[in-house]
Amino acid sequence: MLRGRPWKLAFEDRVLLVAAYWRTNLTMRQIAALFGTSKSAADRIIDDLAPKLALRPRQRYAPETVLIVDGTLVPTRDHAVAAKSKNYRYSTNHQVVIHADTRRAVVVGEPLPGNRNDSVAFAASGVDHATHTATIIADGGYQGTRAVIPHRRRAKDEPLTDWKEAHNASHRKVRARIEHTFAKMKVWKVLRDCRLRGNGSAEAMAGIARLYNLTLED
Repeated sequence: MLRGRPWKLAFEDRVLLVAAYWRTNLTMRQIAALFGTSKSAADRIIDDLAPKLALRPRQRYAPETVLIVDGTLVPTRDHAVAAKSKNYRYSTNHQVVIHADTRRAVVVGEPLPGNRNDSVAFAASGVDHATHTATIIADGGYQGTRAVIPHRRRAKDEPLTDWKEAHNASHRKVRARIEHTFAKMKVWKVLRDCRLRGNGSAEAMAGIARLYNLTLED
């Protein structure tokens, strides 16, 4: 038996409303008019469905699994959850992990203020714990973590050995896959200027990660 006031829009239309909001980043009044509902109803729909559309991370991975992690900044207007970052905008740092072979998003960490370094965010966001049974690679910003990062020069004028240069080249080629992932996820305009408050940016990132995975299945 259903409880409470029934939704004016069908379930399919409510899902489409949330996806359209994330993709276009229209104001709540604009998205409500587009779907023939009220501003408050559109806001309730997003609050209700966004957490349900979020990516569900796996708990364990086979030891031979290779994952890639990197952080991306989402400009966020809610200064209570954001901080000024290297791009001089208030933003949140979102750690995202993809599978190196399938390129599917597998983990989205809890967002942190945008001034947090990736090496700190790796553990603080929960990504380290969520991927502890797999090998994970990252860029040089993850120095001091268990992630596999490129070889570094011991001294500025000391060149790397040939095998280390070859390893770094291979590492860059594989790690570039997550940059391609971010490029595809950032076509969802809410990740370019998020007006959502509280957990809104986290829910949008996790939901978009799941929708991104669906596009890989086409």
